[in-house]
Amino acid sequence: MPLTPWACANCGFWQKHFEPRTCPVCDDTRNDLPHDGWHFLREEEVAAKLTGSWKRLERDMVAFTTSPPFGLNGTGWLLLHPDGNIAFEAAPYYTPEMLDEIHRLGGIRFLAASHCHGYGALWQLQDVFQPEVMAIQKDDLRMTKAFRVTWPYDEALELRPGQTLMHVGGHYEGQAVLHDAGRRILFCGDAFKIDQGEAGENVAVSTHKAFHKDIPLSPGEVRKYRDVIGSVEFDTVCTPFEYAPGITTEIAVAVLDDQLRGPPGVRHIPMDELRQRARSQTA
Repeated sequence: MPLTPWACANCGFWQKHFEPRTCPVCDDTRNDLPHDGWHFLREEEVAAKLTGSWKRLERDMVAFTTSPPFGLNGTGWLLLHPDGNIAFEAAPYYTPEMLDEIHRLGGIRFLAASHCHGYGALWQLQDVFQPEVMAIQKDDLRMTKAFRVTWPYDEALELRPGQTLMHVGGHYEGQAVLHDAGRRILFCGDAFKIDQGEAGENVAVSTHKAFHKDIPLSPGEVRKYRDVIGSVEFDTVCTPFEYAPGITTEIAVAVLDDQLRGPPGVRHIPMDELRQRARSQTA
């Protein structure tokens, strides 16, 4: 029986397998098991369910998504660059139209993701575009059954000057962020959760090991976040699920400092409170 791509019907995680018997993402303590048992979908079954779309954002960035929601339903970010584009995270699946658009925009030179909740259909992007680098932090290699990692790294990997992958751990052992200095954006994985209103405005920010289970980070994990994230400048955060202009380095550090003031906990801190704390830090 040949190896083929299978997606978990519960969370959307892809494996190249003979026939999966379990899903490592759903089996993990951060996620729920499917209530009706395991069910895995072949690529053609997923393709029949989904429609793809994309949106051109400011700062030469494109967000790729699918509908209706599938699995964790993350966003695939494409960062345009004359010397080769970077794809960070991936949509749950890429339709032919989505792949054609990426071809039109110049393909992909560098491919990476923060952790398995943002992997989406990375395997498709690697198979189709054959990027020269597929970069995943070494502690998360166990989650990469659907694609081949060509550049595992330790604490940091500079893809090109000003675009650097940095290991933060915490939410997952190998979680990494991508800092784009020129765009002043931090692609933060699930280091932060941004609660947003209907118009997309930022309402509150939290940090966590397991958001749905309300499992907090340990103080040491928060300090690691602060050491890495507090060392770079940004005015926008992109998670696998949210595009959040206005979440600055100072706002992010205020969230982490709140965690270090008391016992561990998942706290959704309102933006007004965070802005006030950020102003007091810089006063």
